[in-house]
This record gives sequence, C-alpha cells and structure tokens, in this order.
Amino acid sequence: MRLHEASGYLVIKRAGAYLVAMRSLIAVAVLLSVFAPGLGQAQSQVQSAAPSGPRPLGTFQSWTAATHNDGGTKLCYAFARASRSEGVPGRNAQNILLLVTHRPNSRDQVAVRSGYTFGRGAELRLTVGTADLPAYTSQDNAFLRDGRAAVSALRNGREAQARAPGPNGRGTAQDIFPLAGFSAAYEAISHECPSTAAPRR
Repeated sequence: MRLHEASGYLVIKRAGAYLVAMRSLIAVAVLLSVFAPGLGQAQSQVQSAAPSGPRPLGTFQSWTAATHNDGGTKLCYAFARASRSEGVPGRNAQNILLLVTHRPNSRDQVAVRSGYTFGRGAELRLTVGTADLPAYTSQDNAFLRDGRAAVSALRNGREAQARAPGPNGRGTAQDIFPLAGFSAAYEAISHECPSTAAPRR
C-alpha cells in the first residue's frame, strides 16, 4: 500500500471510529434524557444499574449536563431536547437532541439527533441568530463541521433551529432547541472535563 493510500485509510478509519463513538454517546444521552425530569432520583437509579454508565452533573433550565465512561475514556456532554419539531410526522420530540461533547483531545463536538434516517449526502444546517452552521449526516445523526463556532453561537443565542431534508429527501424537517441554560451546562461539562491542551508559552 502506498503512503498516500495508507494515510487515506487511516483518516477513514478514524472518522468511522469517531462516528461510532458519537452514536454510542448519543444513545446514552437518549437514555439519560428519560430520567432528566427527576435528576436526583435518576442519578442513583442509573448508577446502580450501570456503575460506569452516565452520571448526571445537573439540570440547567432546558439543558442537562452529564459525564460517561466509555471504555475507560471519560466523556462530558450537555444536551437539550427539541421544544418543537415539524416536517416529519411520527417523531418523538423527547428523542430529538442537540448535544455538545468534550472528549480527551477533542472538545466542542456538536451533534443533532434527528429521530429519522438521513438520505445519503444530506446536509443539516443549524441556525442560531445570524449564524448559519453546516453539518454532515450519518444515519440519524448530524455532526457540526465547526464545533467551536457552533458553541460560540449557542452561548449567545436564544434558540437554535435545525433544518434538513426529510426521509428520502422528501420535505424538510425543522427542529427548534431552546438555549436557556446552555452556558451554565457548558461550564459544568468544561469544569468536569477540563482542557488538556498544553499552555501557550
């Protein structure tokens, strides 16, 4: 295998591993979202059921912060459920999520769980105020291309609107996510999973 072919293979392999990890984390967030309204009771229930499972950090208005151990790797994430969903009938708004994740050496990963499977090559756009943020899709998840820009917009916005082609490219799905409490939830996960970047000299 030539060098450029090997490099391309590694990029594809790492991208695939990232998507698998993110889909797993989103599934955990969906599980935790079921308990979010009763967070104090949920914490003992979740931990007793799975010692290495999700551990809530707190609820901050519309947002929930939590941490999760994934194969020995500590992850921190915050999520909110959609307050309104249109365009694709039959979806459960409780399972439509906007998430921000901190992983070791990779921060501000922003994703949307749509509640339906995207068509091949579909692109989701997340709008916050005047910010228009593109995301690529995989199965029923969308991943923001510039997480840092997305977090900056989310910290300064009132609500986020996700728009994407519906199933099989028919119609347009639109989901609205509240941003009340986002900054506090973001600070909670940033404190729990601080940056490991080396300080600048």
